[in-house]
Amino acid sequence: MLPLLEVPHLDREFDYLVPAELDAHAQPGVRVRVRFSGRLVDGYILARLDTSAHEGKLAWLHKVVSPVPVLPPDLLALVERVARRSAGTRADVLRLAIPPRHARAENEDPEATAKAAIPGPPLAAWQRYEHADSYFAALAAHQPARAVWNPVAGEHWWTRLAEAAAVAAAAGRGVVIIVPDQRDLDLVGAACTTLIGDEHVAVLAAGLGPTERYRRWLAVLRGDRRVVVGTRSAIFAPIHDLGLIILWDDGDDSLWEPRSPYPHSRDVAVHRAHLAGAGILLGAFSRTCEAQLLLETGWAHALVAPRDEVRRAAPRVVARADSDIALERDPAARAARIPAFAFQAARAALERGEPVLIQVPRRGYLPAVACQDCREQLRCRRCAGPMELGQRDGAYSCRWCGTAEQQPRCRRCGSVKVRATVIGAKRTAEELGRAFPGVAVITSTGGEGVPVVGPGAALVISTPGVEPPAAEGYGAVLLLDGWLLLGLADLRAGEIALRKWMAAVALARPAAIGGVAAVMADPDNAVVQAMVRWDPGGFAAAELRARAEVGFPPAVRMAVIDGTHAAVSAFLEVMQVPADGEVLGPVPLPWTARPPVIADSVREEGDVERVLVRVPRSGGALLSDALRAAQAVCSSRRETSAVRVQIDPLNIG
Repeated sequence: MLPLLEVPHLDREFDYLVPAELDAHAQPGVRVRVRFSGRLVDGYILARLDTSAHEGKLAWLHKVVSPVPVLPPDLLALVERVARRSAGTRADVLRLAIPPRHARAENEDPEATAKAAIPGPPLAAWQRYEHADSYFAALAAHQPARAVWNPVAGEHWWTRLAEAAAVAAAAGRGVVIIVPDQRDLDLVGAACTTLIGDEHVAVLAAGLGPTERYRRWLAVLRGDRRVVVGTRSAIFAPIHDLGLIILWDDGDDSLWEPRSPYPHSRDVAVHRAHLAGAGILLGAFSRTCEAQLLLETGWAHALVAPRDEVRRAAPRVVARADSDIALERDPAARAARIPAFAFQAARAALERGEPVLIQVPRRGYLPAVACQDCREQLRCRRCAGPMELGQRDGAYSCRWCGTAEQQPRCRRCGSVKVRATVIGAKRTAEELGRAFPGVAVITSTGGEGVPVVGPGAALVISTPGVEPPAAEGYGAVLLLDGWLLLGLADLRAGEIALRKWMAAVALARPAAIGGVAAVMADPDNAVVQAMVRWDPGGFAAAELRARAEVGFPPAVRMAVIDGTHAAVSAFLEVMQVPADGEVLGPVPLPWTARPPVIADSVREEGDVERVLVRVPRSGGALLSDALRAAQAVCSSRRETSAVRVQIDPLNIG
């Protein structure tokens, strides 16, 4: 029996006696309650044994919560693998993998609807990608085909993913499709339902509510559904006879679990595909370094179109004109937020009756303001958070705590003069509305997204990730404030910028019919050059080489340990660092990066610091084992100060 305990040193099995009245229902995989150290705790039965190796007295099983075996053997194996890879406990992973129980859903009779056979899908659209035929032939033959797919611009990727899922489902295999957010889930879910059939597809979304989501999860567990489409947590869905895992846009932050042990859906997908002998398809317009590493190690193969097909589908991409000739024509082009060539591209598209997409990195009105005199960023007097102006002629407010100020004062020089350092989507819509009078202005930002833009001239101002597709494609796409994305204090700044830009530019019309994309960034930047060439693979390969030179993931395996000085020091004293490991730090951790788990300790013991432990990729398992052992020792000593341990987190800076 595995009790769900919060301390790492008790992440192990315990033996209990099963009363005769519970014998029939106390089977492996069911939820139970047991008495542990004087209190009742939840747990799962892992196995039934005739005898116990424990020499002491055994306690009795208190209760079988439900006779439904929600932890099948293949899911248990995946949980154990993820817990070890992430240096976490099985209890934490089980909380992510299995949804809370709802008795009403369990007591309902299973549906008895007849299910039609799944026909083989049309694959004509996949012919533009090299080796697609052999990939789908391998899936149909129940072989573990693994690929990284970069669709061309303008591709209806959600339909292509549904077609790939239909190939495996028609061959009698189970399919799990993971997407970053609800917007993508709606697209892929609708495509799968249309192509495969509603009776074969289970869409797992948080918006369904806990009861309905659990009802659908049970249908998957019983084998009533062949295809699962969901967000992050659906990667653990108990699908029968898994044959294919599809993951869209693995560079999206939403696929990283913010709760311990912080696994990434891509890593879970790779481990699950390996354990199940299933195929995998990682798709995105751009390419992450992790996906590139899978290609370079030969674990997966690329599904890409020939260069002439890529050029034929992509719009013409131009960067900010900084040449001597361009600056002579437009001297203000270097400093202008939207230089003349970008205005001309937008005006030409609008005159043709085509919509124009303008991507702005930040939403709001003026999301960042500074002192006009000394250029110091304005900070909140209460929590030192950044101040913003939410709307024109309105009050300033803190982005962290929401404290409002009618007239903020610079803490450095005392000036009350304010200047904008970043312009948000609302202010951009206001300015462009004046620049193009009579043209409809549509704003699509987080929480206020627009599903689709119809034909006709329109200005669409959007933040990254919620750009609505146009019915006939955008005539022009303007990527504003490129310096903001490229200047992020993040190891993945270039990768993030390219992912967001390519996703937006992919909505433009091909260059042959006038489609153009303008990037407001330094044209010599490697990210901009990758955009111009439409070459995500080349950029990912160069980025991976650069990370290998400086020793950063995914070229190496790295653990990040956060905590107070006393907690981190105690942790390192008991940790057996692998022989080929290297300890970097400690360094102070910025306030914005301090984890909530150690917030109380911070007030008592001082500032938070960070230590990095780096090992070669071949030593990743040893590093994980060393971290788990150290956490077990610290928890057994009842250390009052907590530490947060992450392996290969998204943000190491």
